[in-house]
Amino acid sequence: MTADRPARKKANGVLAGEVLAVLQAAPAALTPAQVMARLRDDLAYSTVVTTLSRLYDKGVLRRTPRGRAYAYTPVTDGPGLAARRMRQTLEGEPDRETVLLRFIDDLSPDDEDLLRRLLGDGQGADSAGASAADGG
Repeated sequence: MTADRPARKKANGVLAGEVLAVLQAAPAALTPAQVMARLRDDLAYSTVVTTLSRLYDKGVLRRTPRGRAYAYTPVTDGPGLAARRMRQTLEGEPDRETVLLRFIDDLSPDDEDLLRRLLGDGQGADSAGASAADGG
């Protein structure tokens, strides 16, 4: 391989991340050919189709028929996908309480404070509404 020639094989997940970024930046659903045209690497059409199909199978993309192909769009934005991965990981664990406790223990102090504020805001609004409904 020479310096002016890119590597043909990418690490697992790298191409999927690039494809997802292209779709998230697009104003509308894209076909595999449109995705391929927006990627910087010289990839085979079948490689792009396979990557899109795998992302679709994982529930990350929606697809609709367009001509002889499908047009793909992400089911949510970047933060939504991160939250989805976190939830899927948690759902795969039998001891959720311990997992959540360890997650909190590993947070930075700033992130822990943010999480507490977010949870406090959600609980505060619910409990305030419940107190008013209960006459309390």
